[in-house]
Amino acid sequence: MEIDFTLDNIAEAAEKFIDATGGKGIYLFEGEMGAGKTTFIAEVCKQLGADDDFGSPTFSLVNEYLDAKGNPIFHFDLYRIDSPQEVFDMGAIDYFESGALCLVEWPDRLGPLTPEDAKTVNIAVNPDGSRKISF
Repeated sequence: MEIDFTLDNIAEAAEKFIDATGGKGIYLFEGEMGAGKTTFIAEVCKQLGADDDFGSPTFSLVNEYLDAKGNPIFHFDLYRIDSPQEVFDMGAIDYFESGALCLVEWPDRLGPLTPEDAKTVNIAVNPDGSRKISF
């Protein structure tokens, strides 16, 4: 599925993503720096009812939010990770096996720890500055 969006209609794009995915699973967000991965993930969390100050968990590696029903949502930013061992040491496997929605930025850092059931989500910048999400 592909969805084009801008900041003006990002809420609608996030709703479409949630409808298509059921708001469950492990999603690996790929895209160049500045493509809008963190912004889109924050909007997905917001549309699921999370009431937090969203941002990139770059310095904490993972942020936990609660959706409107009290279910956890885990948002990973692995940009500063140097090896899959660091991912293992932070307990990522436990997060992935929890059944909670997991949204992972910079998933290439997972290496062999990439869950088999994870789905890739690509965000690309269109020539006009809008974004295209493909999953």
